Amino acid sequence: MKRSMFACAVIALLAITAWGCGGETAQPEGGEEAYAPLIDPADFVSGIDNPYFSLTPGTTFIYEGDTGEGFEHIEVVVTEEVREVMGVQCVVVEDTVTIDGEVAELTYDWYAQDGDGNVWYFGEDSREYENGKAVSTRGSWEAGVDGAQPGIIMRAQPVIGDEYRQEYYEDEAEDMARVESLDEAVTVPAGSYSDCLKTYEWTPLEPGVSEFKYYSPGVGLVLETAGKGESRRIELVEIKAA
Repeated sequence: MKRSMFACAVIALLAITAWGCGGETAQPEGGEEAYAPLIDPADFVSGIDNPYFSLTPGTTFIYEGDTGEGFEHIEVVVTEEVREVMGVQCVVVEDTVTIDGEVAELTYDWYAQDGDGNVWYFGEDSREYENGKAVSTRGSWEAGVDGAQPGIIMRAQPVIGDEYRQEYYEDEAEDMARVESLDEAVTVPAGSYSDCLKTYEWTPLEPGVSEFKYYSPGVGLVLETAGKGESRRIELVEIKAA
């Protein structure tokens, strides 16, 4: 799974349906449904104001925590930039991860919101660093390029039990999520939050690796913890308004 917080949602009920903005999906040979949401740029709106995933340009979210790799510091900046992907105008979010003071990953994520309020994830330009030098772009993808497809990072109306794709680029980016709860209480350095959405997230590309994320309405992502047997707790420590 990608290290950044945003990145990390009705798209598909797994093995049942694949859903797009008002469209049907392609059918491969054998009758099995392919994941291929139909994207119509006219279905998308300007800006992102989903209560669980609002992106106001100029806002910076700061997260920190001790992990198995060291002390992690993450700055997520909602930029003024817009990138067109599949004809859709996407908000560009800059996500910088440092571990023990050294840059470990720099990612530019692309998000857009449809008219129903679902926030779609259209790809990322990601670079991993070692000793100050970029050493890998693994995990980078762009919807509409080389078979990659967009996913939904946040539903307009999350429903407990729903499972869905957040992204799809075969063998590179296949993050999945499931809605676990809508009434979690969370306390982190930035404050105490109630009625939080809790999701369970995983990828078939990394068996055994998983995480839980907690989103506060009106705030966004406030906490990320590792799944069973892992050591990771990343907390929201500050929001710098535009």
